[in-house]
Formats: sequence, structure tokens, C-alpha cells
Amino acid sequence: MFPDKHVLVRVGAAALQADVQAGRHTYIIDEPTEVGGQDLGPTPYDLLLSALGACTAITLRLYANQKKWPLEAIEVRLAHQRVHEHDCEQCEQPGQMLEEVTKELRLIGPLTDEQRQRLEVISQKCPVQKTLMSGLRITTRLVPESEFLPS
Repeated sequence: MFPDKHVLVRVGAAALQADVQAGRHTYIIDEPTEVGGQDLGPTPYDLLLSALGACTAITLRLYANQKKWPLEAIEVRLAHQRVHEHDCEQCEQPGQMLEEVTKELRLIGPLTDEQRQRLEVISQKCPVQKTLMSGLRITTRLVPESEFLPS
């Protein structure tokens, strides 16, 4: 029932460390020591930002290559924070917070101002950003232990 392309995450009884298998790739996700992890890998939010940054840079690379623009390198710096929601309907209630990602682009190469401005617009059209901004729906289903077979 599950698609062939999926990610499997396992966390044991003692640690906050997650072992991840994504296709033929394996890696570790962990939490910092100050929150009880062992800091053996990036945090879940690090990976979320990494996915957005990588998708942004790849999208810009593909676009610049197609246009034959002299874009030599792309750097994307990202940060995640929770901020007070400024224009909310219930601002008088405490605890109204909004998730915010700040994304900065550094475009290296002899580009014109017009090319830089166009690349900034294109950076907002990467598929991961579109997914995150779309009102993503996540469905969860509890399955019996016997349904998970070793990968």
C-alpha cells in the first residue's frame, strides 16, 4: 500500500537519535545535548531547512543554466523561528505564534540587477517551498507491528 519511494525512521527506547533510511541512503537525525540528545546528527528542523535550501539552490541552478546566465555559485542561508503573529484574528489571546523561515540568497557571478531580481522571484517557486506553503495535509495511520517488515 505504501509507495516504493518512502522514508523509514526508527527511534529506539533510550535515545532521541533517529536512524533514517531513504531509498539506498542512511543517516542519523539527533537532538542537541542540551535537550537530551547526543548531537550525533542534524536536528529534524535542520533537515527541513536543508531540504528547502537545497531545492532553492537547485531550482536557481537549473533556471540560470537554461537561460545561460553567468551564475557561478549559489548560497542559501536559512533560519527557523517562532514569532508572534502580527495580523492574526485572535491577537489578544496569549500564545498566538507563527512559524517563520528566513531565507537569504547569495548569488555569485557577474549577473545584471535584472537577472538577480528574476532569480529571487524564481527562488520562491522551488517545489519544496511550494509544498510547504500549500497548506500541506499530513495523514497518519496506526498499523500493526506485523505490517512493518525489515527493509
